[in-house]
Amino acid sequence: MAAILIFAAGCKNNTPFKKAPDGSEYKIIVNEKGKKAVAGNFLQLNILAKYKDSTLFNSIESSTPRFIPFDTAQLPVFFRDLHEGDSLILKVSTDTLMKRGQSAPFMKKNEYIYQYFKIVKLFATREQVETEAKKYEAAAKSKMYKKAVDQITKELQTNASQQKNDDQIITDYLAKNNIKADKTPWGTYVSITTPGTGATLSEKDVAVVNYTGKTLKDSVFDSNTDPKFGHPQPYDVDMSEFSVIPGWIDGLKLMNKGSKGILIIPSTIAYGKNGSPPKIGPNEVLLFNIEIADVITQDQYIAKQMEKQQQMQQLQNMQRQMQQQMQQQQQQQQQGQKK
Repeated sequence: MAAILIFAAGCKNNTPFKKAPDGSEYKIIVNEKGKKAVAGNFLQLNILAKYKDSTLFNSIESSTPRFIPFDTAQLPVFFRDLHEGDSLILKVSTDTLMKRGQSAPFMKKNEYIYQYFKIVKLFATREQVETEAKKYEAAAKSKMYKKAVDQITKELQTNASQQKNDDQIITDYLAKNNIKADKTPWGTYVSITTPGTGATLSEKDVAVVNYTGKTLKDSVFDSNTDPKFGHPQPYDVDMSEFSVIPGWIDGLKLMNKGSKGILIIPSTIAYGKNGSPPKIGPNEVLLFNIEIADVITQDQYIAKQMEKQQQMQQLQNMQRQMQQQMQQQQQQQQQGQKK
């Protein structure tokens, strides 16, 4: 962070800006000892974008450096003669952005966006890039997870009244149905009906889940075990991401591989005041029957995703080939009819 801020301060040095063909202005602070980038290399960049005193983007803060191929035919002119360790300052007029329709509502005329690029490292192969990128993925995910947790915690404080109402509904339901459950810090109630083995789930895991979701009125709205809902296969839940409702991440942390149980989730960490019409109403408490069929690592999860993508690509290729064959047959038939 200190390095990029020192770099940003360099905007005030006496090196003149040059003008690019697209009208943007730039200056390069050359690291004469750095290795020169050549065609086929890959660049690792740290990026800082500022408008006045506001930071629009900071790759260091988000632990997400950019990796791009060094292709002089595709890159802008100011990216074509770089060395490892070079710094680049790009100055873009807000007037230009407005003409292109790329400005944000808060931008005003006759002002500038400054983008600061640091060429951190050069790589010779894509494999080296992939190895380096993996080092940052875990840190980036961790920061995003913490940010999401902080946001949900604030929202729960804001919706304390509804949270209290939901809690009363849930405790009444548990008492009426003689269900014993543990309560999480966010308010999800978890009842384990079949214990599993191993450690309980954490944000480092991916849970392979079978589930059925319903309201407390026993109205089923989704399931991956009932074929009529159209997706009868286990569902992968990356515990480091909130790609599901927060109540799932909250409740699954009390479960482990092989365990079965019930999650009763307050509306505040489900679908909230808007619900999910037509099956889930506003401020509706939800119940999920859950089975943790398996627990896999992040690497195994990524491998599964890549395999699915490859299978999808193969299917699309087959469909295209069939369409082409059908078109060729139709053309041949039309030519035969003309003869």
